Amino acid sequence: MPSSRSPRFPALAVIVVLCLGSLCGALMQSLVIPIQSELPHLLSTDAGSASWAITATLLAAAVTMPVTGRLADMFGKKPVMVVSAGILVVGSALAAISTTLPPFLVGRALQGIAMGYIPVAISMVREIAPPERRAGAVAAVSATLGVGGALGLPLSAWIAQDYSWHGLFWLSTVLAALILVATAIVVPDIHDAHPAHLDIVGIIGLAVGLVAVLVGVSKGSEWGWSATSTIGAIVGGLVVLVAWGWYELRHHDPLIDLRTTSRRPVLFTNLAAVLIGFGMMAQSIVVPQLLEMPTETGYGLGQSILHAGLWMAPGGLMMMAFAPVSSALITRSGARITLALGALVIGVGYVVALALMGAPWQLMVASCIVCAGVGIGYAAMPTLIMDNVPLSEAGSGVGVNALMRSVGTTIAGAVMAAILTSDTVKFAGSVEIPAKSAFQLCFIVGAVAALAGSAVTLLIPRRSAVTSEEPIELHEDGTEVGLAAG
Repeated sequence: MPSSRSPRFPALAVIVVLCLGSLCGALMQSLVIPIQSELPHLLSTDAGSASWAITATLLAAAVTMPVTGRLADMFGKKPVMVVSAGILVVGSALAAISTTLPPFLVGRALQGIAMGYIPVAISMVREIAPPERRAGAVAAVSATLGVGGALGLPLSAWIAQDYSWHGLFWLSTVLAALILVATAIVVPDIHDAHPAHLDIVGIIGLAVGLVAVLVGVSKGSEWGWSATSTIGAIVGGLVVLVAWGWYELRHHDPLIDLRTTSRRPVLFTNLAAVLIGFGMMAQSIVVPQLLEMPTETGYGLGQSILHAGLWMAPGGLMMMAFAPVSSALITRSGARITLALGALVIGVGYVVALALMGAPWQLMVASCIVCAGVGIGYAAMPTLIMDNVPLSEAGSGVGVNALMRSVGTTIAGAVMAAILTSDTVKFAGSVEIPAKSAFQLCFIVGAVAALAGSAVTLLIPRRSAVTSEEPIELHEDGTEVGLAAG
């Protein structure tokens, strides 16, 4: 086990800081959504270029999370979290002072890089929490991934509407500075480093392959799915990732140990992460659009951006409220059953949304059910990962799992956009808007993805020691030391 000096602060205080740090990082996902339509005017650019304000953060976060996890395994978790918080300060301040697109995109990319704080915090909290609080602590930190995105929408809409849009980023700068100080002072120095060589080629290969694929997927609706640029990005990225995998399997000290990630418990947990990430993001995209659609359409609910965000906000609180429920379920039934149940609840939420589309409160209820499922499931995923990877790869393992969730959310964005733009009706003479049937199909697809995630989770083998509190150790051939995979 990693050792540490006598901590200056109680474990609860450390866990609170890790939760707040992760929440602050997750807020970056939805910070610009309320002002996205105004960014071309605010930054003197066109709409296509301005859309990179969201894409840059997504791409940076996706590439960074597994890399940051590996760095934390190599050099220790606290130093990596302190650096991540510092990067968030710099990125937020740069975005706050920007008046043109290039520096703004750099700031947004740095904010995405700082999200590497989250998987490291998740892997660390299990090491510092008392045994009786470990499941609950992991659940609380994991829930911030969804809570930050959900609460960021009404918060940023309110600030952008009543104050300057620059205030969004000055707020994130202040929050990041507070997290930086708190992490440096409150989080203990745990001697958890496992020295190794940094796989530079692996980092470059993963970055190039992931960025190409995710750009192709996220921009497919804008560029056209049959466009040369879309196909070239996706196919080219997949080729790079295959070559990267070949290299990693032959490297003595890889960025990501693919033999570990291919073990059945880890593989199926990561596949479930893609599907559950899809399920979470689908409602975050579809429900606000339906809320903001004009009432003259016959199915739109005529809400402002701020009001739509407020109707969505209870969902974020629901994720946090269900973190202790997830903890109790993990303790009683194991992380595998908990994850399957969480995905099932997400699917039920979409079925409710399909039946209840006539009023804002109805969509809020459906959104809360989906978010309750996310709160249950998001806590179980890192527990499953850390139960099935060596201690020296805990940060990397959780980082890869976070990446898989990001892949799911990216695919959800592309699929929902494709559905909403493929089934449209004329409004106000010539404006094309999504038809009611398009929203209904989105809910059906979200339900199918979530239920598929539940089914995949049940393929994860049972462990012989469900209540084990420590990550397993593996022999070089991948077999467990002291425990048998069920």
